[in-house]
Amino acid sequence: MKSFYGWMGGLLLTGLVMAGPVYAGLPVAVDGQRLPSLADMVDRVIPAVVNIATTSHVNIPDHPLFNDPFFRRFFDIPNLRNQQRESKSLGSGVVVDARAGLVLTNQHVIDKADTISVTLRDGTSLQAKLVGVDKETDVALVQVPPKGLQAIALADSDALRVGDFVVAIGNPFGLGQTVTSGIVSALGRKGLGIRGYEDFIQTDASINPGNSGGALVDLSGKLVGINTAILSPGGGKGNVGIGFAIPINMARQVMTQLVQHGEVRRGFLGVGVQDLTPELAKAFGVASGSGAVVTKIGTGSAAYKAGLRPGDVVIEANGRPIRQATDLHNLAGFVPVGEKLTMKFIRDKQERAITVVMAKAETVQAKGEEIDPRLKGAVFAMEVDDTEQPVVKVVKVTQKSVAWRAGLRDADRILSVNRMLVADLAEMAKVVQSDERQLLLNIQRGDEKFFILIR
Repeated sequence: MKSFYGWMGGLLLTGLVMAGPVYAGLPVAVDGQRLPSLADMVDRVIPAVVNIATTSHVNIPDHPLFNDPFFRRFFDIPNLRNQQRESKSLGSGVVVDARAGLVLTNQHVIDKADTISVTLRDGTSLQAKLVGVDKETDVALVQVPPKGLQAIALADSDALRVGDFVVAIGNPFGLGQTVTSGIVSALGRKGLGIRGYEDFIQTDASINPGNSGGALVDLSGKLVGINTAILSPGGGKGNVGIGFAIPINMARQVMTQLVQHGEVRRGFLGVGVQDLTPELAKAFGVASGSGAVVTKIGTGSAAYKAGLRPGDVVIEANGRPIRQATDLHNLAGFVPVGEKLTMKFIRDKQERAITVVMAKAETVQAKGEEIDPRLKGAVFAMEVDDTEQPVVKVVKVTQKSVAWRAGLRDADRILSVNRMLVADLAEMAKVVQSDERQLLLNIQRGDEKFFILIR
């Protein structure tokens, strides 16, 4: 059968040779063959795409003047504390298991919801319960009574190629289904700052507000992604042809753990990595310019116990090539605690292999005075940030304490001590003890980075 564009060219350049009936003046067939249409596929898929409506109650913040008893008494204003207002939101979802009543959507669609209702194509409204959410991927799973549901078949999103045709289907604002089409513009989009684990499918099929949580399907009607975000200049909400969807393979991994545990129990690798640039590849003696360079590693972490060290270049994990740092981050982030992650890496121009047993990410705390008297009053912890990097963080600082007067504040991140990178409390204590004359702390506070000198 000719392609869609082949048919269009035939219509425009060679004229029409019609066979079969004509409806409303438009041909339905050319050269004895029906015109290409997505209608049959859409008819099969649409019942699986549902509308999701949520209701939540949020506290109304008090005006500062209302906290003044004299002001309230003078103007006879009653105590307005703890007042709430009702907030509603609408989005879309996809039925992925009709027998169990499971519906995939975005975490931000049902965030802080007190009630969740799912409306089917025929108008039936079902009360849903939350199975679990994963903020790091923006995936949520809800469950409804298995009545009148139709599920969608899941595709292998790893088989997608740039240029493949896709269709975005949503059920926004209670208006019924909307359908837009386009192509896969790019794969593996990362670094957008949307979520902690990013491996987005980019498409020019219009994804508009209210379509979040809806389906991105291939031309066979199989689910390849969950629509989640658009890129709009100036922070607007209009679509400019840059939309993003969570690959269904990633969403499926999240869903499996949400069904089993109600949460995603990620194993902790315990390394910091960066992309292998051509310059670094030359310096490390690596032929390929793709990989993830280990920049730091927590002492006692799963990777450290398996034998990985700073300077190693990871090129493969669980049989999949590691082309950049985020590949390792995304892959390791879905290996549960206790399961194994096989890795190939290059050290001293030789390829090696190890097996890492993924550990539980634990928060280890220490009082400042246990590290150094000049840090008294602060409590430090080794934690994992949203990119799976081990960091030392200030949990709490007592006001007017030694650490407070030195300039430390709650939630500060300690990037380095005396110009030495530190990934855990043991490393921090070791660096501090090696030079007792001064403490030069590199601090990150929000988006700001600066140094604090403590003598």
